[in-house]
Amino acid sequence: MSESEILRASHNVSNLVYHFVCPAKYRRIVFTDPVDETLVQICAGIEARYDWIRFMEIGADKNHVHFLIQSTPTHSPSEIIKVVKSITARRIFAEHPEVKKQLWGGQLWSDGYFVSTVGKNTNEDTIAKYVREQGKQDYDGYKQLRIFTK
Repeated sequence: MSESEILRASHNVSNLVYHFVCPAKYRRIVFTDPVDETLVQICAGIEARYDWIRFMEIGADKNHVHFLIQSTPTHSPSEIIKVVKSITARRIFAEHPEVKKQLWGGQLWSDGYFVSTVGKNTNEDTIAKYVREQGKQDYDGYKQLRIFTK
């Protein structure tokens, strides 16, 4: 896969990367060869169709999948994962009917998921310090408003 990059749009510039973890329904072991290979191919198709979804890494661990996805600020994490889960489920069931039999409820994914943002050149502590330090200097007679303090 690839590294994140700065995405430029008409009204924003961003570098938003999300780490998603999606478990299979009932935590069944379904992501084995060749299903995990099919998953990667499906994700390549999603990326080609949706210019606001960019898969950076995909890692299947038998009963759950990790996705590292870059997107734009106009699309929420829930919207991103909804697209990914719905398309991958339909296509995997179509290409691997044995998976659908193994998951008697007719769903590939559990309802929930984990999501976290990922920083490329920084971390939470660095940003917290940067935000905390705002307003400590006067600029042309104006002082930054401080709302929260710790």
